[in-house]
Amino acid sequence: MAPIPIDYSTNTGASGVKSLLMKKPLAPSGALNEFEHFDLTPVIGREYPGLNVVDLMESPHANELLRELAYIIAARGVVFLRKQNNLTPELQKRFVQRLGELSGKPTESGVHIHPVLNSKSKVPGISKDDEIMSVNSDVFKELYTNKHADTTRSDKKQSSDLWHSDITWEKVPSDYTALRLTLLPPTGGDTCWASGYEMYDRISEPLQKFFETLNFTFHRAEYNATAKANGAVFYTERRGHPENVGEELRAIHPAVRTHPVTGWKSFYAAGAGVGYYNDVTPEESDMLLSYANKILKDNHDLQVRWHWNNVDDMAIWDNRCTYHNATYDFGGIGDRAGVRAMSVAEKPYLDPVSKSRREAAKEKGVAIGDWVKVA
Repeated sequence: MAPIPIDYSTNTGASGVKSLLMKKPLAPSGALNEFEHFDLTPVIGREYPGLNVVDLMESPHANELLRELAYIIAARGVVFLRKQNNLTPELQKRFVQRLGELSGKPTESGVHIHPVLNSKSKVPGISKDDEIMSVNSDVFKELYTNKHADTTRSDKKQSSDLWHSDITWEKVPSDYTALRLTLLPPTGGDTCWASGYEMYDRISEPLQKFFETLNFTFHRAEYNATAKANGAVFYTERRGHPENVGEELRAIHPAVRTHPVTGWKSFYAAGAGVGYYNDVTPEESDMLLSYANKILKDNHDLQVRWHWNNVDDMAIWDNRCTYHNATYDFGGIGDRAGVRAMSVAEKPYLDPVSKSRREAAKEKGVAIGDWVKVA
């Protein structure tokens, strides 16, 4: 079954195939070039050591600067900022919403509300603002520890099983997430990100074309069980979009999607406990997902690992083209807490004439770091 058709305005590419681009991708303006920055890897991640979000938002050129930042986050996957001490939760919400609005998200899309970690749940340590999610290691341990686990099995875990993109199980998932940490352990607690653009580029062309024919069912039934087990209130009202409602966290999206801001293809159907590929057998789905996850987990050169040096350091990433994985290696030596705000975007779609990141760079003659063959 081909990916879900989206009723966007169409145009015809050079091959005669109609494009499903909902709008023309953005182009970088260079508005942030004057700010010190460096790329952490050739593939993913950029840090602006001195950039301040509040200053950007209060600038007379705020729209131009924030639109450029939205593009850079979309292109680099994740952007890192240090010591955002004057950023309040309310401003953080407005910030991610503006990133989405200025880069073209639908007008009906707002800020996401977590179905379990919301004020109605009455869980200690949860933000009273439904549009702000409290990232708190103590709360996570209380909510997500299986109190009825089989004691005949080991409780040891593999960190590689925690890779994911945010809220893929919503009918209309996320674009930008901003996470600012307000409590750090003395060591540990790093976060890793991986590039969906580069995942797609690592696959041979025949398999690329095959994955482009597939849809994927994303679901997260364990949130319902977590709410029930802890007496929490499951949030069934609008979660950042009119279609993100109800108790069932299940959505069908294309396995490969086109990023509306860059116009590049990104591999979307991978990660831990996410669901299954449609229209193939369960065994085939497991095989395909295992292969996709192997690419995601085993290639450290499509990943970046970032250390939170200071309270109020912040990462902003694009869920349409990245996966991320927190490192829970600080048990017994400290705690980790922060403030997360997440913008809701558009329904994922695949434009049949869109290009991969490396294809687009090659056409423009841009060097983005090729592989060095080592015998």
